[in-house]
Amino acid sequence: MDMKLKESFLEKWKTYFGDSELPIICYYSDRPVADVEQVKPSSQWSCLICELARVRKGESLSYDGSALGCGGAKRYLGYTDQARPKFEYFLSCGIPGEMEGERYLRTPEMVRELQKHHKRLPVEGKNIIFKRWDKLIGSDNPEIVIFFATPDVLSGLFTLANYDQTEPNSSIAPFGAGCGSIIHYPYFEKDAPRPRAVIGMFDPSARPCVPENTLTFSVPMLKFVKMIGYMDESFLITDTWKKVRKRILQGGCR
Repeated sequence: MDMKLKESFLEKWKTYFGDSELPIICYYSDRPVADVEQVKPSSQWSCLICELARVRKGESLSYDGSALGCGGAKRYLGYTDQARPKFEYFLSCGIPGEMEGERYLRTPEMVRELQKHHKRLPVEGKNIIFKRWDKLIGSDNPEIVIFFATPDVLSGLFTLANYDQTEPNSSIAPFGAGCGSIIHYPYFEKDAPRPRAVIGMFDPSARPCVPENTLTFSVPMLKFVKMIGYMDESFLITDTWKKVRKRILQGGCR
């Protein structure tokens, strides 16, 4: 990690977004990382999005597949390619007397079609590391930058992501679980010829783990470095943004 880049972003973030929440980063590593807590294996269900509240507060965490307490997280983060038994019913209408369905898709057949689009992340044997931006050290290698953002902050990030684009879809919002929107989909964008940001946290099951008026904006590091470089010449220096920044500083929409 370039420490000059780290400090440059912290300074620019303070200038244009005030005390808005800093992003967290994630990356996969096949070796131990200093000053990072290795989360112990879990036999109980837990939601990764809820656990990332610790990272948002400044803790640094490392997970392998056994430490993830949700089968969906294991699948979206690449530690398995198997869904739970009868997943097509779980995500849709359920099975009377046996299983309550989440009703996120209309029919089991639609779920089966959706699963055909799923690609497994190539992360076998690796741990996934989560840190807040200000906790980064030189040996870190962030792959994805994840913001938990209010609408005003999100508008700034979204617009900045499109600053050097002529095609309007510089950000996408794919259907999926909360952890999929911040890790799975952004990971596949990082090696794309034209990396896109991913707006997420629309998953109703994950919504209780984040504050109201909060969505996520996840961007591959390669694209994020360019975004940082554009901050001082973009709309962020205009009177238009000053009006939004004033509301951010006053705690609007929180």
